[in-house]
Amino acid sequence: MTKPRLALFIGILCISIFPVIVRMNLTSGLIAAFYRMAIATVIILPFALYKKKLHLENFKILLPIGLCGILFASDIAVWNIAIQSSSATQATLLTNLSPIWLGVFSFIFLSYRPRKSFWLGTFIALIGMIVFVGFQNILEFKLDFAFYLAILSGVLYAIYILVSKSVLAKMTVITFITYSMISSTIFLLIINIIFGEKFFGFSEKAWISLFIQGIVCQLIAWLLISYATQNMRATRVSLSLLSQAIFATILAAIFVNETITGIQVIGSIIILAGIATTFYEKTAIANS
Repeated sequence: MTKPRLALFIGILCISIFPVIVRMNLTSGLIAAFYRMAIATVIILPFALYKKKLHLENFKILLPIGLCGILFASDIAVWNIAIQSSSATQATLLTNLSPIWLGVFSFIFLSYRPRKSFWLGTFIALIGMIVFVGFQNILEFKLDFAFYLAILSGVLYAIYILVSKSVLAKMTVITFITYSMISSTIFLLIINIIFGEKFFGFSEKAWISLFIQGIVCQLIAWLLISYATQNMRATRVSLSLLSQAIFATILAAIFVNETITGIQVIGSIIILAGIATTFYEKTAIANS
């Protein structure tokens, strides 16, 4: 296993904790998104300054970095609200349509044709997601505000992966993550002020959850995933992130006593088969 793939795997494990925490509803979705970014920024900024990682060859690059920060912050905030306003099943499935959006946007805006293995893998993985969440649950989806927020989250994430992939080609991961998270924090601070969210007065359990989100789900996870994005195809990274639904279910069973059903096991196997399909073509070419 290469370093980027290992980094991606560990990063996915880290972000898989996130849905479990959000489902606890310890704080509002917007304030959780702010503290997730703010805590991670407070930790990484002194390190980046000490290591002199904030130097930029051209300050024009700050615009796309800032855009990445706003896209990511918007994705997190929208997804938080979607999962708290509807079922976790609906929010998870609709958000995880991002590989499709990524493939479409790559074709339209970058004139990049994703390989057949990507589309086949995406098709297989999405069938796995449908099996995983249950066809009956899908029939019960409501075309409400939360439904469209979940779809928007997937679109925002797909755009973020595309933009960040191009920016990461021009700088180190630490530099990108630091500036991006500063942008996200400022953006979410403004949004929370506009919506009148309270910034203090949370329970001890809520503060613990916020620090876990900031350190594990944001800082550690996205340093690793950004490194993987820098060194792998964006389409592969995006599709691989579907596996977080599997790990989230396992973690939910451990920490909140949710039951893992036989259908979820079958769906998980199909999802993993779809992800593996996107890596098969490269191996076949390398051995030919």
